[in-house]
Amino acid sequence: MMWRKLAYGLLLTIVMAPLLSFAAWYFSTKKQYTVAIVDKTVLNTEGQEHSSLHWVLNHNRFVKTADSRYQIDRDYFGFFPKEDTLYDLKGLERFSSEGLNALSDDADLLYLTDAYGIYKQEWYAQYTAERKGILYGGLSEQDMAFVKLMKRKHKPVITEFNCLASPTPQTIRTEFEFLYKIRFTGWTGRYFDSLDETKNKELPKWMLSNYKAQNNGEWDFKQDGLVLVHESGTIVILENGRDLNEVLPVITASEKGIEELNLPKKEVYPFWFEVIENDSQVNRNYASFNLDVNPSGKSKLETYQIPSVFPAVVGHHGPDYTFYYMAGDFSDNPIGFTTSYFRGVSLIKGYFYNADEPSDRGGFFFNFYKPMLTKILKKAYHSSAVN
Repeated sequence: MMWRKLAYGLLLTIVMAPLLSFAAWYFSTKKQYTVAIVDKTVLNTEGQEHSSLHWVLNHNRFVKTADSRYQIDRDYFGFFPKEDTLYDLKGLERFSSEGLNALSDDADLLYLTDAYGIYKQEWYAQYTAERKGILYGGLSEQDMAFVKLMKRKHKPVITEFNCLASPTPQTIRTEFEFLYKIRFTGWTGRYFDSLDETKNKELPKWMLSNYKAQNNGEWDFKQDGLVLVHESGTIVILENGRDLNEVLPVITASEKGIEELNLPKKEVYPFWFEVIENDSQVNRNYASFNLDVNPSGKSKLETYQIPSVFPAVVGHHGPDYTFYYMAGDFSDNPIGFTTSYFRGVSLIKGYFYNADEPSDRGGFFFNFYKPMLTKILKKAYHSSAVN
């Protein structure tokens, strides 16, 4: 008889826990906060490049209006895919100076998630292989004007990879770097779970051809590793075992990062990142990338003057302006949006990613991105409410 009671109790708990979790989320206080989101790299309506941001907004009950939540497929500025090869361009390029000024009055915060854009060979790939070149992308003059308006009006600006790299024009990059006292070195990188070109068909063709052209046609890599790409086309490969003690970049938080942004002391990161330099007299360094190279890897980095430790999250928070730069594709995480409707989901976060799979970005989302962005948004919201 006792085992039946225990079984019923367990069944009731399993059934009621999700309902109670959803109810706790549903009845929590809504916070109306206008976030202007820019994403120029949206190949489908799932909007993965900004879905993590929308997840955090929804989970913490940040809403666009009293009756309207943020929608992944509509609440952003940028590239809007439609059926087949049809698309709409709804970026800030549509706005006049007066329109940008009005938008900066209405917006509470700006988040530039991805300016890489859409290339013709990607967009038309399933229809033709003839079209090449940029279709839409890069920071524009209107984007930069809006950034400056938000800074001037003391409203938070959050930016991340890929805002400064190609196809952003050099003049706009220089203007952005001067405005916020950071510098893009030209180097980007990413972890690949296999560098074997016969097995990993997702290795970019341009990467293979560029490296072979620079190395007498050779590509003799079989393990996983890091690929570092310079905007000039130069490619450096760091292979697991051959050049790296630990293959995944590790993000290490500073004391200020732990204290102010709720960052974990250490977290691995398996996706696109960039090498930037930061003026520490202006911006705080909240976290740094660390590449654990052996003597061979160290020699390769030194040859190309690439540091093994460089900023991952920097920011400036003060009465003059608030700014954060994340030197990685941090908003691009394949996380199921449905989980954002349940309060306390982080208590069972281990069920939503595979900690033994190096390329799984779920751990990074729950351990690093979610707590960091939640802290930034709540701090910004309370600051705007006070002012």
